[in-house]
Amino acid sequence: MNKAEAIQQLGGSIPAAAKAIGVSYQAVNQWPDVLPARIVDRVQAALWRMQKEKCSSHELAQPSTSTKEVGND
Repeated sequence: MNKAEAIQQLGGSIPAAAKAIGVSYQAVNQWPDVLPARIVDRVQAALWRMQKEKCSSHELAQPSTSTKEVGND
């Protein structure tokens, strides 16, 4: 994975990428063009968390579709 791709996936800017993975702007700014495995792992973990949060908030926003009635069986 390269630096530009990681930044784009993490929000499109260095500040957004830094916030997503919990590091400073300066840390992201100093990443090499080709990311080492340890940084790729952090990027992928942040993307997983972002997706999980997105799915959780989507589920909370949708009303239940269950129409099962309780009683008189």
